[in-house]
Amino acid sequence: MVGLPYDCLANPLGAVRLTFEKAVASGSDPAALDGKDWGAAELFRQFLFDDGGLSQVPMLNPSTINWVQPNTLVRFRGMIQDMLGNEYYVGAYKDGDTWRTNKFADASTCPMDASSDMRIWERRLLYCVPVPGQSSWVEPSHEAMKSPYTNSVSPQREKRHREDDTNMIDIDMDSEHDLEDSPNSKKLKIGTEQNSSNLSMVPAIGRNSLPCLVKIYDSLESDLKLNDVFEFVGIFTFDPDVTVDRDDNDELIDSFCEDVSVHLPPTKVPRLHCVAHRKLVVDDFLSSPILEFNPCAVKELREAVLGHLTAVLGNDRVAAQYVLLHLLSRVHARIDSIAVGKLSLNLTCLNKESMSVFGNHLKVAMENLLPFTQHLPLTLDYLNTVSLAPKKDYSTNRLVSGFLQLAEGSHLTIDETPLQAGTLNSNGVENARVLKNLMQSQKVEYDFTYYKMEMAADVQLLVLSEGKSNLLPADLVLPFRPSSVGSTFGVDEEMLKAWRLYLATMKLLPHSIESHVQKVIEDDLVAARQADRSLGSEEFSRWLTMGRLMSVSFGETCLSVEHWQMVKELEGLRKERLLGNM
Repeated sequence: MVGLPYDCLANPLGAVRLTFEKAVASGSDPAALDGKDWGAAELFRQFLFDDGGLSQVPMLNPSTINWVQPNTLVRFRGMIQDMLGNEYYVGAYKDGDTWRTNKFADASTCPMDASSDMRIWERRLLYCVPVPGQSSWVEPSHEAMKSPYTNSVSPQREKRHREDDTNMIDIDMDSEHDLEDSPNSKKLKIGTEQNSSNLSMVPAIGRNSLPCLVKIYDSLESDLKLNDVFEFVGIFTFDPDVTVDRDDNDELIDSFCEDVSVHLPPTKVPRLHCVAHRKLVVDDFLSSPILEFNPCAVKELREAVLGHLTAVLGNDRVAAQYVLLHLLSRVHARIDSIAVGKLSLNLTCLNKESMSVFGNHLKVAMENLLPFTQHLPLTLDYLNTVSLAPKKDYSTNRLVSGFLQLAEGSHLTIDETPLQAGTLNSNGVENARVLKNLMQSQKVEYDFTYYKMEMAADVQLLVLSEGKSNLLPADLVLPFRPSSVGSTFGVDEEMLKAWRLYLATMKLLPHSIESHVQKVIEDDLVAARQADRSLGSEEFSRWLTMGRLMSVSFGETCLSVEHWQMVKELEGLRKERLLGNM
């Protein structure tokens, strides 16, 4: 593609190569430029952030991939599903008397052979996917993300997207990384891509899925972790119409590395050569930035959200209040094995008939309000056959994702009503244990066959069941008592945006307890223990969590006596229901 010398958007590789040649011409040693910014990174930072160019960069997703051009700058938002280790590549080489670079590129623009003077550099490989359970409203519209440098779909891209998107893509992502890079995971790349006879399978690019191989340069390993959600800005490479055969360069590759185990041709999977990245949190996916609300506006929004949840739950305002606190919960600290701030909820007295109404309406409400939400109907057969936790496949050296590999801030509704009496096999028992561990400690054990590794999670868990769940012991159990048919209709899109903003903003508020309120709480806890000797630290911790959530639901950062009393009254109503259900 022809572009201006420093056209970072339409010709980013031109900017990279010109800044490199300028640095070498000024006396910089090409061997010392690996891992150092010779001016290209600073150029992109200035364009993206100082000059406001980030808003011009198109988002890469299943719809925009129809028209985004190769070797241009794009954005990709996704979760790091697997870390594929590092690979070597020819970063700099001599073309006659001129030094050139392959950084941020898949292939060399000039021929090379074994006699070429070259410098071997290193980059990291990340396999990223759209955030699991991402709601449809999160994605920007096609027109909003249309590229500023193309107005039509090229014939090649049009041809590609007429193909059946349900096919499977074969790619080999072999590495010895487990969850961290290791010396054995180093790969070699010499400006050419090849097909491999030993390939693993990933879903094809479809309407709801766009995996991407992200290549990371000049970044600390600690900056990127498994399951983190990032926005990557980089140079896009993908062309399914190119046929790549082995050529003379293969001998050159083999001379550097005996085991060329990573073959990810651009004909099979899109990739992004990252020039900038930033970690995302839930509020980054909202259409409006987090705002400061005045107290009156917060109270109005709180009442509106509560009214909506009450309607969804068949006019059960008590259940709606608990659901609201549940939606505002998050893990804000970890003390030993305790995840402080979580508030899982088990709504009981639901069956298959009532689930067809309230369950469906609640599912729609969660999808409308939250960026990442999953729904899991539990059956005996499902538990006995699937693997909920991620598992390492040593035959392909891939981390096979499980249903519970979720991003921070995700919401998971578990429907137990389809679960019937029966026997769990060893796999079912393991799945039940993994679910229980997520519920109790907000951790998921990843299975590496020879050992298990616990990964911290922050997932809101809502369990819907007929009786109290024996499989998933939630923090709160509440009998559900609707008095009318639930409804999720008639909600204006602008109102939904305000409610999403309210939930995200209140959820992130800091919180503290002043000394005079702390004395009131201590006296109440002592009195409660005297009245019921069965109460222990778990109940007291839960009440304090509810107190914090009640305060932040009103936009307050300090727990007041009034809000503490509201928690006590709410818990009193819940206890009455539990006693009435016995």
